[in-house]
Amino acid sequence: MKRKSENKFSSLKEILLVSTRLGFTSFGGPVAHLGYFHEEYIRRRKWLDEKSYADLVALCQFLPGPASSQVGIGIGVMRAGALGGITSFLGFTLPSVIALIIFALLLDSFNVADAGWIHGLKIVAVAVVAHAIMGMAKKLTPDIERKTMALGAIVITLLWQTTFSQVVVILLAAFIGYLLYRKHTDQDESFIPVPISKGFAIGCLTLFFGLLILLPILAEATAIEWLALFDSFYRSGSLVFGGGHVVLPLLEREFVPTGWMTEEAFLAGYGAAQAVPGPLFTFAAYLGAVINGWAGGLLGMVAIFLPAFLLIFGTLPFWGALRSNAEIRGALMGVNAAVVGILIAAFYDPIWTSSIFAPIDFAFAAVLFSMLVYWKLPPWIIVVTGAIGGSILGMIF
Repeated sequence: MKRKSENKFSSLKEILLVSTRLGFTSFGGPVAHLGYFHEEYIRRRKWLDEKSYADLVALCQFLPGPASSQVGIGIGVMRAGALGGITSFLGFTLPSVIALIIFALLLDSFNVADAGWIHGLKIVAVAVVAHAIMGMAKKLTPDIERKTMALGAIVITLLWQTTFSQVVVILLAAFIGYLLYRKHTDQDESFIPVPISKGFAIGCLTLFFGLLILLPILAEATAIEWLALFDSFYRSGSLVFGGGHVVLPLLEREFVPTGWMTEEAFLAGYGAAQAVPGPLFTFAAYLGAVINGWAGGLLGMVAIFLPAFLLIFGTLPFWGALRSNAEIRGALMGVNAAVVGILIAAFYDPIWTSSIFAPIDFAFAAVLFSMLVYWKLPPWIIVVTGAIGGSILGMIF
């Protein structure tokens, strides 16, 4: 029993150290985060195999909420249970939460929107995401059928940019994959146990829907400010598909017209959220801190990420059984190909379009890519090089 508890503590400690390092260095938004996770958890540490990681990404793309944060939580869960998921989340999220709460409390003293090092970190994201996509595409689109599905996903998600376009693409790919691969036998099939009971999972899903229904009613009936804040953040985290940028209009509608903050303060926080590493959903910590100090910031963080926890804890225990079914596995083969296409589309917009403006930017991205892929340097060195290089480029050009 003592040996088991020591192993559990060792796993939690490892998760905390690795996720915290990622929390300090993972710039570039949700798609870039998936690239950092792939590099650290899959390539370097081999906590999951490529297919399991792709299946987890597909599941989180399908669920509402912050997809990259849910992937990080899911990896922690499969490594060390529910505590592993919480530990992974805290390590990855707290650095940006603390930075944004401090920024909110010292709002008038910061101006980070045009800093050269931020542009350098965006170019880092180009290199990291390109590397991740290459690895995933090689494994998940080996034949012409899946390459074609990935191409279709690229075209649809670029030309039809709506909240639900990714969900539609994934459903369509699942159906095509089912038709093409439902009798396919996979010699590389792997099974990773999820140390969460199905009873606990059902309880989490029940709580997710219960809070979604009851919180607005309680907030309206009681007129308690902190409950109204919790409800606004929780609903925003529950109803958004497509990642962090999509949640911004929902949050703006909740907090600016209601008089909780000015448009200028909202936009200043948005600029700061772009400049810090970690998930964009930590913008909620900034909003909460502007409204009610550091306590409001912590309330915003808990409320907006709680749906992500409840959905991951509620779905992962059923995921292993589903993916071991031959017909479901065929559908997942199609979904994984579509995820590659979705990531390539996101690599172009917003990663590439917000980072590569001139030949010097592309040249710098090529250097960073070579450092990561061919010279095998650790990601944190790439991040530091990107920040320094971006500052130098900002002074010269």
